[in-house]
Amino acid sequence: MKIGVGLPTSTAGMSADLLLDWARRADNGPFDSLAVVDRVAYQNYEPFTALAAAAAVTQRVRRATMVVIAPLRNTVLLAKQAASLDALSGGRLTLGLAVGARGEDYEVAQVQSRGRGRRFGEQLEAIRDIWQEGKIGPTPNAPGPQLLVGGSSGEALARMARYADGYMHGGGPPRAFSGAAVKALAAWSDLGRPGRPLIWGMGYFALGDGTADPGAAYLRHYYAFTGSFAEKIAAGNLTSPGAIADFVRAYEDAGCDQLVLFPTVSDIGQIDRLAEVIH
Repeated sequence: MKIGVGLPTSTAGMSADLLLDWARRADNGPFDSLAVVDRVAYQNYEPFTALAAAAAVTQRVRRATMVVIAPLRNTVLLAKQAASLDALSGGRLTLGLAVGARGEDYEVAQVQSRGRGRRFGEQLEAIRDIWQEGKIGPTPNAPGPQLLVGGSSGEALARMARYADGYMHGGGPPRAFSGAAVKALAAWSDLGRPGRPLIWGMGYFALGDGTADPGAAYLRHYYAFTGSFAEKIAAGNLTSPGAIADFVRAYEDAGCDQLVLFPTVSDIGQIDRLAEVIH
């Protein structure tokens, strides 16, 4: 299993200098990918812009969106953005897409959330054709960006199996990932596709001194739309080397191909400490 790291694009105190320094250290460390989240109604950097900035200061690591909310975007422009980033990063883009769970993002974007699943399916059906036709450049590196789909519903898994190269899980304890991975594999098999889908997972970390969890407040705020469930998400923040090691081992045992760990605090020292844990 490969390990990636999230960019601090939505944590309190984020800055351009932090993002670029973080990307450089990730490129020089034991990480396979750099990933970003996507929100509209939040204080965060736009995902494609952040990854383009990271591409300018890195040479090796893969770029990943975990995930971009596709129905908020025009399909043609989404395809062009992804193709541009893929070209700028030498074919190292993993494009994770989903419908998103927060109604507020749809409200501020003035996009109807009703019917978003159907629209998303239409986008997935069209996006590879847009890349392959070559009318809207740049032409991405063949066969185009690695395309993964997120979501937990049966419809989401069916879309993943029909249109994508694999599945992106939205985070949680290893047992939750394991159950979702089994369902993703079954959806892939039911459609008769050869091989197996790529399966990515994610978690959150803030390595502290053992006396407090410095990232819990961020997770409560970021997931406030879930109500009381935000406390459970915050409780899952990985705050010690042992917790990270156990989490990594359990995800690997559950069949994860790439696990991306996202920071919950804006502290450049976090990526160095994480690199020491997983090296």
